[in-house]
Amino acid sequence: MNTEMFASRHNGITENDFDRMFRTVGVEDMEQLIYETIPNDIRLKSPLDLPEGISEHEFLNHIQKLSEKNKVFKTYIGLGYHESLTPSVIKRNILENPGWYTAYTPYQAEIAQGRLEALLNFQTTVCDLTGMEIANASLLDESTAAAEAMTMLYDVRSRQQKKDGILKFFVSEEILPQTLSLLKTRSTPLGIELVVGNHEEFDFSADFYAALLQYPGKHGQVYDYASFVEKAKENDIKVAVAADILSLVLLTPPGEWGVDVVVGTTQRFGIPLGYGGPHAAFFATKEDYKRNIPGRIIGVTKDTDGNRALRMALQTREQHIKRDKATSNICTAQVLLAVMAGMYAVYHGPKGLRYIAEKVNRQTQTLAETLTVMGFTQENTAFFDTIQVQVNDSEKLRSLLESKEINLNIIDEKTVSISLNEATSENDLKSLVSCFAELAGKESADLAQAGHSSIPASLSRKAPFLEHEVFNSYHSETELMRYIKKLERKDLALNHSMISLGSCTMKLNAASEMLPLSWANWGNIHPFAPLNQAEGYQIVLKELEQQLNVITGFAATSLQPNSGAQGEYAGLMTIQAYHKSRGEGHRNICIIPASAHGTNPASAVMAGMKVVVTKTDELGNIDVADLEEKVLQHSDNLAALMVTYPSTHGVFESSIIKITKLIHDHGGQVYMDGANMNAQVGLTNPAIIGADVCHLNLHKTFAIPHGGGGPGVGPICVAEQLKPFLPTNPVIKTGGEKAITAISAAPWGSALACLISYGYIKMLGSKGLTDATRIAILNANYIKDRLKGKFDVLYTGERGRAAHEMIIDCRPFKAHGVEVTDIAKRLMDYGFHAPTVSFPVAGTMMIEPTESESLAELDRFCEAMLAIRGEIDEANPSDSNNILKNAPHTLHMVTSDTWDFPYSRQQAAFPLDYVGENKFWPTVRRVDEAFGDRNLICTCAPIEAYAEI
Repeated sequence: MNTEMFASRHNGITENDFDRMFRTVGVEDMEQLIYETIPNDIRLKSPLDLPEGISEHEFLNHIQKLSEKNKVFKTYIGLGYHESLTPSVIKRNILENPGWYTAYTPYQAEIAQGRLEALLNFQTTVCDLTGMEIANASLLDESTAAAEAMTMLYDVRSRQQKKDGILKFFVSEEILPQTLSLLKTRSTPLGIELVVGNHEEFDFSADFYAALLQYPGKHGQVYDYASFVEKAKENDIKVAVAADILSLVLLTPPGEWGVDVVVGTTQRFGIPLGYGGPHAAFFATKEDYKRNIPGRIIGVTKDTDGNRALRMALQTREQHIKRDKATSNICTAQVLLAVMAGMYAVYHGPKGLRYIAEKVNRQTQTLAETLTVMGFTQENTAFFDTIQVQVNDSEKLRSLLESKEINLNIIDEKTVSISLNEATSENDLKSLVSCFAELAGKESADLAQAGHSSIPASLSRKAPFLEHEVFNSYHSETELMRYIKKLERKDLALNHSMISLGSCTMKLNAASEMLPLSWANWGNIHPFAPLNQAEGYQIVLKELEQQLNVITGFAATSLQPNSGAQGEYAGLMTIQAYHKSRGEGHRNICIIPASAHGTNPASAVMAGMKVVVTKTDELGNIDVADLEEKVLQHSDNLAALMVTYPSTHGVFESSIIKITKLIHDHGGQVYMDGANMNAQVGLTNPAIIGADVCHLNLHKTFAIPHGGGGPGVGPICVAEQLKPFLPTNPVIKTGGEKAITAISAAPWGSALACLISYGYIKMLGSKGLTDATRIAILNANYIKDRLKGKFDVLYTGERGRAAHEMIIDCRPFKAHGVEVTDIAKRLMDYGFHAPTVSFPVAGTMMIEPTESESLAELDRFCEAMLAIRGEIDEANPSDSNNILKNAPHTLHMVTSDTWDFPYSRQQAAFPLDYVGENKFWPTVRRVDEAFGDRNLICTCAPIEAYAEI
């Protein structure tokens, strides 16, 4: 084996495995399998035009040299991003730990109790600091969270407001510039009218349904919004506040004013700047809106034995249920970052957070008073961490500061703002002061003693926070390390066994790809730093864009969307902009197959399109006759077709070119959902099938870890005609010549995570990428044929092949009283996470093994499935006390003094020999979803709150 080839480490299948697998699948070689899987007319005729792969050692040297091209200055730019200190115990045990970063979204609650508890801590932190009643388990960034607040409050307008067509949304001119840009993007398709102005001059007209305020303001001024909120409530105007979470340790929480929503980012709770992300946003609101809140909520319920258990509550996948009626297309959260931020609060506790916040505020007062003594005018009358200073020449000051490797925010020719942070030292203050002294031609002054408080008594926080035991117990590294480990042991992640989730592509997240994320030269760059300070990032991002252009066959890429759902939305918005540029803005019909991902119709509605659903035929493919009928009917107004390829049911449909040509012939554009791109790379591409734009899930095909449900990156790749419309940013220009406004807060979205995909492509190279695709297809077909005769595959291609995934039909087992959920829970006893359950067809499982799994692991999974099939055959619909209905079986059950089940403990917990070698124990028995929704508890409540459980 060539030990320098990364592909031999990434791909689980070796050359020694091929003969046996080919015999099982019934082919002579790999080329025959690919020929029988992918229609020949869409096959690439030449290899990917990418360099050959490099070794892990070579990549780490390469990425180290690139990191040295970044200039890590002391940065006080602020505008929603601040240097933060990640406690080493959190960095080592969570960020760098595959037990945390390789886990999937906790849909299977019984094997995800650790992450669920960590997210409950996060929600509690947010609720306590904002003063709100309920919070979700994170969103993508502050700006998208603010946009979600705008649309949620639009959705919950009063009946009279809806009847009267009230569409105005007031936005304070204090809002962050990137948030305003994103609000413009989101509001336009929905017909929401943004009105930007001074909140002190707002007239509270009945024409407004809601308002958004920034707390503190974008340049640091802290306003007392109590009277604003009171007047707004009197006029039936709801209020959202974008708040700095660290400031809320010292400032009055907005919830005390009676606001409806509080949003923001938890980046400064121990998360690196990372040139813009990933960072977990927060969204807190009133319990009245618990069924309207976007994203995921973690709630408390009970298991079969009545023990406390956690799970995702209410609208777990609301966009899949409501589809075009959904109010949000949110799919990816930022779970890994939310876990880190929540653990930051656990580690520091209320006293530690107060120490940090008071230090930041005290240093800011010291700087303000020192500059005032030196003759500078500091304009903010109340502030937390940011001051606004008048200078004679801001550009001259910028040059002076940059010569000392310091950044601050230039507001205009005469005004700058300075935002201090947790990492600011006394020496840093002295360096700042010396630059101002040099600007004024004076001797540098000694630091002044902070005098009166910069926070008025009326705005000082009185309410206690984080009183729960979890925030007051783990303040030593030993204790926190053990707490993190205790939670990790409750979660099944890829470091234990295969997670064969269809459509989610849970592949290896190689250590060499992940290591650079911890390096300071990548982590400590502000997203609005001058481009010449981010040369290493610029090289990586530009090369990644070019790599993705080659892989997709398209002309240009935007890395800004920070989730797959964001990518869908961005792709549709570029299509809308393209049509408008041609005088065809009336085109608003988006055709979507019935089998599509639920985010597709939700994204289309958010983009201002009208969804027309087309049928699928008995083979699961797009019904071409029905599609033709719908296209002809809507020809004049056809905007787009959204299609997943290979299809959502795991098949390369042979009619795809006919379908895309039909759309183009009638003036539409084709959007391809890239969820299944892992079956395309190096063998075909979106351009060949006739698509015009696709999004790519870098957290699927391109190896970014799922992290328990985020981070994600969802870039869009576009054909030449859509290139001018790629999204920009209001602070750092990106995108095309006719760019749409922002899709995400940062110019390049979650730039730090892009290092992973860059490394993945760099190390695999042209041949390695293509071989990975071939092996993914082989693995899927191997499982299909090993399960043949015991589990029916619902759909296959014309030659009987699956793509990289397949759907097995579990509905016939209802005759034995067995539901698909029972199989999912029983798989836990065998040490496996269930495949995707009941999507896209209820009562089925969608299995995707990826290329990263070994033949031994594939066989273990198949043996588990075949053993479960034997248990199904023995099940009786009149007897619910069977091994499937009682699954999963916990350690407590198996070691209990009593055993009231008609099967042995051995059968329950160790059904196959391999299980005993590496047993994973579910923490709780099957959770009661309905109970949790009826008795919603979403924070670390006092123990009395669980009295009913």
